[in-house]
Amino acid sequence: MISRRDFLQASMATTAIYGASGFGKWSRLAAQQSLTQDKLLEFDTFGNVSLIHITDIHGQLKPIYFREPEVNLGVGGAKGNVPHITGADFRRLYGIDDGSASAYALSYDDFGALAKSYGRMGGLDRISTVINAIRADRPDALLLDGGDTWHGSYTCFQTEGQDMVNAMNSLRPDAMTFHWEFTLGTEKMQEHIASLPFAALGANIYDSEWDEPSDLVEPYKFFERGGVKIAVIGQAFPYMPIANPRWKFPEFSFGIREQRMAEMVDEVRAKGAELVVLLSHNGFDVDKKMAGNIKGIDVILSGHTHDALPEPVLVGETIIVASGSNGKFISRVDLDVREGRMMGFRHKLIPIFSDVIEADKAVTAVVDEQRAPYLDQMSEVIGQTDSLLYRRGNFNGTWDDLILDALIEEREADIALSPGVRWGPSLLPGSDITREDIFGVTSMTYGEAYRTEMTGEFLNIVLEDVGDNLFNPDPYLQQGGDMVRVGGMSFSFDISKKQGSRVSNMTFLKTGEAIDPAKTYVVAGWASVNEGTQGPQIWDVVESYIKRKGTVVVEPRQSVEILGT
Repeated sequence: MISRRDFLQASMATTAIYGASGFGKWSRLAAQQSLTQDKLLEFDTFGNVSLIHITDIHGQLKPIYFREPEVNLGVGGAKGNVPHITGADFRRLYGIDDGSASAYALSYDDFGALAKSYGRMGGLDRISTVINAIRADRPDALLLDGGDTWHGSYTCFQTEGQDMVNAMNSLRPDAMTFHWEFTLGTEKMQEHIASLPFAALGANIYDSEWDEPSDLVEPYKFFERGGVKIAVIGQAFPYMPIANPRWKFPEFSFGIREQRMAEMVDEVRAKGAELVVLLSHNGFDVDKKMAGNIKGIDVILSGHTHDALPEPVLVGETIIVASGSNGKFISRVDLDVREGRMMGFRHKLIPIFSDVIEADKAVTAVVDEQRAPYLDQMSEVIGQTDSLLYRRGNFNGTWDDLILDALIEEREADIALSPGVRWGPSLLPGSDITREDIFGVTSMTYGEAYRTEMTGEFLNIVLEDVGDNLFNPDPYLQQGGDMVRVGGMSFSFDISKKQGSRVSNMTFLKTGEAIDPAKTYVVAGWASVNEGTQGPQIWDVVESYIKRKGTVVVEPRQSVEILGT
């Protein structure tokens, strides 16, 4: 990683790519607590092309609270580099003052207290206001959606993604790519994509039977903007059949397909592309490796890992932009493209403070229309929380701990497992917990809560396998999200070791005894990728638990000892 100072004026002899970020301006404004909509949207228009990037909205139509991760560990070449820096270290790197609005938006410390000052973030109607302002300044700006859009909420589940399709259409995107969308199933994906008034992209989406590029989507799309011929190449999440159930979309295969991407870059260049943009759902570390291996990509708009970075990262002559998740941020990137190459750029990560940015009333109406049929059901209060409920971080989150507690008690289990997914809004202490809140952290099309038996040896294998998906030093072999969450058991995990030797000290919390490899334990979990999984839906399990408790208290736990950092 190059330093922040070097990044802001990167030069390479006579072929300089020069860039600057607008983050510093809103950081200082935030520190002064003088945020206004005009100041948030302030931008020194630059060059001849503008890109607008949003990704990983996860069905969030309304403003939410969302706490950024406390633990985001990198391995191999990623160790100690962004985005694997959090908290005070992150703030020092970017010159963010403690207690400022930018500290609240971009880090986790004092989140509950700062949330009371700075409020919710996101909301599609506020996002629309920002997009409209950029388009007023640069009418032909490209709006690109990085995927994980039609998934993650009560209404999204009930409508099979139609609410998000309708709402996003009102923003008039130019292209999108995909991940969780495919868990809606092949038939629904075909229906939605056929209806889109913009490009559906995925160069790595193949027909699984013939091992040929699928005709469901296009690999790339050309646009003429600012007198520049732009190629936008799509890259869907590579590991869908591993991280998600293959039986939901058996007609398709994915993969990183680096050679295919190199061929696409060469192909669009041969067709006259002067600017090549990769709209990616690879995840940040995969995008960094791809940028280093494939020449000719000017901009990577990165998604999947939910990273929010105030400044792009430069790999060779490729800039990588990370725009956060849940609608908290939009990135604007202005580019100076001359004589067939990118000469410079200007970037701003725009925070969507919902109390500062005025709602676009037309989009508010569209959003409210999608929600209206379900409002009574999803707004029902199930209980209260005396704790900050959040999900995000490599190993734990209080929302996940609550789900684990519910699985153990409601399913009468010894140990519980919950997937290490990254999506789901946070709740502040003293808040009501509504049915919508529960769906915000559990909504998926394979939410059955299973109850089974596993030996101690098999539990170790599960932890080792999932851990390698996260901490393999080769980014191309990191196939999962965050670490599987575990209840009823503690263990040590050494990220510096190889698969098979990372997990140790597995302890059964009920007795304080070591997990016996030969002994069988009753295990409850959910989100199995296996077809035909039996059990109640996880949101019903969690709702039953919260109703019984009335008020939940979930203190942060230290059930995982992290070693090798």
